[in-house]
Amino acid sequence: MDIEENIRTWLMDEECLLEKKFDENAEFHYIIEFPKENIMDVVKPVGKDCIIIACATQVAQEHINLMLSSTPDTRRDFILDLQMGLNSYLVDFEININQDLLQQFVVTDTVYEDGLTKNELIKTIKRVFKAKLHCIFLIDKKFGPIPQNQVQSNQNDMFI
Repeated sequence: MDIEENIRTWLMDEECLLEKKFDENAEFHYIIEFPKENIMDVVKPVGKDCIIIACATQVAQEHINLMLSSTPDTRRDFILDLQMGLNSYLVDFEININQDLLQQFVVTDTVYEDGLTKNELIKTIKRVFKAKLHCIFLIDKKFGPIPQNQVQSNQNDMFI
């Protein structure tokens, strides 16, 4: 079996494969749901000997509003805590900050072909998800949950 076939089989075994996406920069690109209601990407870039697991999250406007009402020092401390926490998960990340307000974050990790097993793939997917959860928990801890009267019924409490 080739790498793509293995990965597709493993993702189907774990019932998390949603679809294959066309991506001119990838040999293959799968959209997965792990766990339920959390979308992630599994990508093999063209010409690379690795698989990238990625999860992008847009911060909900309601949480941005809560951040806005905090002090600049609280926002800067939050960003530092966020970066330090993500570093402890040994993942790569990009955070989009505008005026000390977290707007979006992307967590990624890489598995190289010579170490690719079902176990390593699933552990990497879980690590990326846990790093995302760290960000969600930290937002709630620093700024509090969105008041119930501001939660939009068709959206997740925290992220769009």
